[in-house]
Amino acid sequence: MLSKVLSEQEAVLRDAQIGQLSECKVLSEEDVVELANKCKELLQQEANVTHVRAPVVVVGDTHGQFHDLVEIFKITGPAPDTNYLFLGDYVDRGYYSVETVCMVIALKVRYPSRVVMIRGNHESRQITQVYGFYEECLRKYGSPKVWQLLTDLFDFLPLAAVIENQLFCPHAGLSPSMDTLDQINQIHRFEEVPHEGPMCDLLWSDPDDRMGWGISPRGAGYTYGQDISEHFNHINGLKFIIRAHQLVSEGFLWQHEGAVVTVFSAPNYCYRCGNVAAILELDEHLGKNFKVFEAAPQEARGAQAKRAAPDYFL
Repeated sequence: MLSKVLSEQEAVLRDAQIGQLSECKVLSEEDVVELANKCKELLQQEANVTHVRAPVVVVGDTHGQFHDLVEIFKITGPAPDTNYLFLGDYVDRGYYSVETVCMVIALKVRYPSRVVMIRGNHESRQITQVYGFYEECLRKYGSPKVWQLLTDLFDFLPLAAVIENQLFCPHAGLSPSMDTLDQINQIHRFEEVPHEGPMCDLLWSDPDDRMGWGISPRGAGYTYGQDISEHFNHINGLKFIIRAHQLVSEGFLWQHEGAVVTVFSAPNYCYRCGNVAAILELDEHLGKNFKVFEAAPQEARGAQAKRAAPDYFL
């Protein structure tokens, strides 16, 4: 992890930005420009598979559900008292993608050694033009500039994390093109998510009950069986894989006889799915504690902008 120490002046600025975002108020365009540039400087120093120390709280998809992100901080404590690993999909679907992703970015810049964020399949120009983030940026800023800034920043996000060299954490899954963490670290990541190939697979693939590799119903990535997960864990000296990417009604779901666990952190996804959400607390010995939580109470949310979102497989 990065150990950059902020000047007192910068720390005051970041705290003010975090305070403003905590009230669900967007930052000025100028603040987003400056914050995004600072975050790029940090992210470009990180490997494709960025290293994370325990103890840490692992957070799955949040999808613009800002008030539920605030609930997570209430449950497990704010940074820097708690270390966080965010597994991507900060934007789209929810009404507050701008506030959600800017909060995670602001925390990353304020506490670089305490907050890790990786890329999800929705951190892409193409996907965000369909599922809400582009439209939200236009509505809140009056131009696409903030969307352009933040999607440029997304190109810098690491593709995965590894906790204490024992737990592999991609957004989604594995790739038939890659057997080792070293191979993943060789990918050129600083670009839009390709339609195919190992970078795409890490952000799109799903575990499956069938053995081997399969064609994904999502139209991108693959499905992978227990034999694939166990082989990857074995040759890389891993205990298990932690991933997000899929709605699971109980918040978390073990598969492949303990080789993979899915963590999904957007309760009542799309404000209509009725699911609970979860985060995973790992202590310094990698002891596991899943915290299951429901959506933030309606009175905490205030008025929401109503808009029609296209359907997308959940």
